[in-house]
Amino acid sequence: MISRQEALDLFRSDDLIGIGMEADAVRRRHHPEGVVSYIIDRNINYTNFCTEYCSFCAFYRPMGHAEGYVLPNETIYQKIQETIDLGGTGILMQGGLHPDLKIEWYEDLFRGIKQRFAIHLHCLSAPEVTNIAEVSGLGLRDAIRRLMDSGLDSIPGGGAEILDDEVRHRISRLKCSTQEWIDVHRTAHELGMRTTATMMFGCGETIEQRMNHLERVRNLQEETGGFTAFIPWTFQREHTALGRFVKEEATAVEYLKTLAVSRIYLDNFDNVQSSWVTQGLKTCQLGLRFGGNDVGSIMIEENVVSAAGAHHRASEEELRRIIRDAGFTPKQRDTLYRTYFLN
Repeated sequence: MISRQEALDLFRSDDLIGIGMEADAVRRRHHPEGVVSYIIDRNINYTNFCTEYCSFCAFYRPMGHAEGYVLPNETIYQKIQETIDLGGTGILMQGGLHPDLKIEWYEDLFRGIKQRFAIHLHCLSAPEVTNIAEVSGLGLRDAIRRLMDSGLDSIPGGGAEILDDEVRHRISRLKCSTQEWIDVHRTAHELGMRTTATMMFGCGETIEQRMNHLERVRNLQEETGGFTAFIPWTFQREHTALGRFVKEEATAVEYLKTLAVSRIYLDNFDNVQSSWVTQGLKTCQLGLRFGGNDVGSIMIEENVVSAAGAHHRASEEELRRIIRDAGFTPKQRDTLYRTYFLN
């Protein structure tokens, strides 16, 4: 593994191609078979009510707002059935931090889903789990254990943004702290649950603060081995309050360099995802030669990033094409990155 200082030197280097080649070598070491994976799943946002008022978010609505909603269970069941009909294997379900939805609401929902469908529930985020524990008067471990017992299979890395409290205070002052995010994922790992790590960058943070994030997830992975993948993406400024202060979004070059440095530095992660949602299909495709071995989901439904101005769309056919055109074999995977599908 390279050191923090060596990673900082890579960030400051102008040798984009050299960094990409090194990341590609790390990718080949982890995935010598030349396969790039993708998943068919659906993002379901069960509520947009939220009490956190994050400046980078254009999706949330304050409590009592006329455009706020909590989806009925039957609506969620219908969305899951549509996902299964399209060949989907997982549901990524997240929402705002709702002060009135206690753990019993989630237990009822998850049990109802598992009684009806054979599907992987990759749901909530560290801030949501922390909020559920707090409003339910529970400790973190008890809350996660109860959610697991009711059907939660894994936890996405959402809510990480940049794991540096100075940045978090600036862009998401009310959201969980760096330590709270880490505590949720560490506790989930200790209970035998896998999770993902994410990073939303380009929101005015320094390279050192970006490295703080990478160092924290690398250290936790070294401790627990519980992360399945690392997924970096760029802040989308359109329609957001923070966008008034961040005048330019991260470029494709900055995205590819960050992706590559992440792949090199996070050598204890098996999978690093190249994102098309914020950068588009062409940059995503380039990312497969900058360390990425996965292109994420076709995203049957996505509301949060698109509310902030990301307008890219992709079908399964398109994702398979860009993977093939980059020189790889496309394979559908499940949420835990098992590529046992025949196609």
